[in-house]
Parts: sequence; C-alpha cells; structure tokens
Amino acid sequence: MSETDEAGTFSGGDEWPSEHRDPVTGRIDLRRVGANPDFWYPVALSRNVRSKGTFAATFAGERIALYRGESGTVYALEDRCAHRQVPLSMGVVEGEALRCCYHAWAYRGDGRISQIPYLSKGDGRPPRGVRGYPVREAYGLVFAFPGDPDKAADAPLPDLPAFGSPRYKTMTYSRTVRCHYSFMHENLLDMNHQFLHRGVVGRLHPELLDYRTDEQSVEARYLFSHAGGKRNRGASLLASEGIGGSDSCDVMTIRTAYPYQTLDLVPENAERPAFRLWAAYVPEDAEQRRCRAFGLLMIEKPRFPGVLQLAWPLIRRFTERVFAEDRMAVEAEQRAWDEQGEDRNREVFSLILDVREVLRTNGVPLRPRPAASGGAAVCDGRERG
Repeated sequence: MSETDEAGTFSGGDEWPSEHRDPVTGRIDLRRVGANPDFWYPVALSRNVRSKGTFAATFAGERIALYRGESGTVYALEDRCAHRQVPLSMGVVEGEALRCCYHAWAYRGDGRISQIPYLSKGDGRPPRGVRGYPVREAYGLVFAFPGDPDKAADAPLPDLPAFGSPRYKTMTYSRTVRCHYSFMHENLLDMNHQFLHRGVVGRLHPELLDYRTDEQSVEARYLFSHAGGKRNRGASLLASEGIGGSDSCDVMTIRTAYPYQTLDLVPENAERPAFRLWAAYVPEDAEQRRCRAFGLLMIEKPRFPGVLQLAWPLIRRFTERVFAEDRMAVEAEQRAWDEQGEDRNREVFSLILDVREVLRTNGVPLRPRPAASGGAAVCDGRERG
C-alpha cells in the first residue's frame, strides 16, 4: 500500500513534486494525486465485451483493449499493435487470439505475439509483444489490474454479497464524469449537500451520528429525517417508504474503503438495508481530471412479486436525476480547480478532511510524460517497461 510521510515522500522513495503542494501549507494538492493502480478497477460492463468482440477501455491515460475469446474468457492487452501502433481494439478475434486489423499480427491473451503471417527467415527480429493486464469478471463488470501484475493474485475483488442474493435486484450504472475521482468520494460521503436535491427529495435533514477512520478507510453514519417538501415517487419506492415515508428516520452508512465506496440505507424498524450501493471511480485521462463512475445499486425486493419490476423505471429516473445533479456540482468544482490552477477549497467538515487524507495517503504521484507525448501526466505508482 502506498503511503506518504509528513514530508510527503511516496513509499517507493520518490518525493512528491513541489508543484503538487500548496505554497502556504505545504500540503499535497489532492487533485494532483493519482489513483493507486495496484487494485482491481472496473473498466467495462461485461455485456459490452461481446462474444468474439473487442472493447476499447482506459485507465489513467493507458488505453486497454478488451476482447472475449471463443471460450468466453475476457483478455486485456495494451491497446496498440507492437508493429505500427494501430489500436488492437480495432482488431479481429480468432479463437483465443486477437489479430491486428492492419497487417494481421496476432496476439495471445498475455500480449505475446503468436503469428506474423508474412515473416520470413531474412526479416528482422520481431518484438515480443505488448503488455497484458490481469483481468477478472465479477458482478457484471470487467475488472483490470493496471498496477504491478505480481500483486494481482493477492489483491481482493470487492465483496458484494447482496449482488447475488435472491433478496436483491441490481441496477447497474456506468457514466463519465469530468472531474478528479476525489470529488466523487467527497460528494457521496458528505450528505450535507441535500439542498442540491431539494427538487426530488424535498427537505431532508441529515444528522451525522458518528464516523470512524483509519489509514485506508472512512465510514460515516447519518440519521435522515424529512422536514417537508415534495418528494419524487421514485425516492419512496427505492427506500421502501423509508426516506420517502412521511415520518421516517433512516440510517445511512457510507464508507470509502480505498479505492471503492459503498452506501447502505436502512429504513426505520427495518432488519436490513432497503438498498446498497457500491461505486468505483476510474480515472480515464492521464491527468485524471475525468473519471468513469461505475455503480451497482442493489435494491431489496418487496414482499409482493412483480412490484419492483413495475417500479423499476421510476427508480431509474429518480437515480439518474440525482446523479445528474451531483455531476453538475462536481464538474463545476473541477472547472474551478482548472481555472485557478490549485485547490482553493476551504473545507470545514472534519469527515471530509479525513477522507481527503485517506485518498492522499493511498494515492500515487502523477508524473509528467516526456515532451514528445504532449506533456500529459501519468500515474507513477509502479515501474513501467
């Protein structure tokens, strides 16, 4: 796990660049901290990687070609042919191999070249291939491990028992948000922004009951009560008349456990959550100012069969509207950072100050790329071959 000491030294021995620090406090600017690649990150929905098909994914500026072989296994390769750099995601799947669409060089699932159709004895020695990424499928998502491949076997996938439970039905989300991933963690964890959603949930009063933190996580519990105003019907259906009920007091538990985030809502007098949310925010560009938000919303099924199916479109519209409002806010925060060139936020909520420290401590420095590649930054938590 990556850690920084008081001087801001990365665990690998590298110091954080001076331009990443606040000139007054000396603290590392969180918006210049990269996501640690030594975790499993969702990079695509499983249904988007079709049989004998390809899919172009990204992680922090690294282009990844996903493809599904004839056996149904998904593979992940660096998205470039070692020959002419044409994206392999434009290629053709043959058996368990991926063939470049240009000169038909073929690659195994580990990235090694398996065939060059026209290669003769007098030709030059070909390259070994391209990088292959550890890849796994779970929960309807394709996870890639963009960090040190030797660490992949010991790194756990998220544990989501509600996903396969007959008590819950899952709604899946995948949306691009134009902001640094840290804004997303702060947005979900800080429930004091309910004024933003007043048009769909009415006037909600969140009370922070308690929270706890350690080096890798922050968990907060809120008590929600309704203080009036009109609520969207989808909110009532989602929370089993919990947050939507007239006099309900519901407990919401939100947890950032690096690099993932979860939310459970338990209505008053209920035995288990009315819904459970799991989310991951995967940086797309090298500077990590844009991320892909993957979400699994696991909703408890009511006693009467078919009711949830009928309510599904209303719940979907409600959640999409809430997400759109949150996206509007976090993208505005990112635009302010871009314009100012630094983080001028003046946060006062201790919970958010603590989650920032967790993200800062577990993240990695962003390093500038060579000038030939446009000067973009890359996530430098591992050695690059």
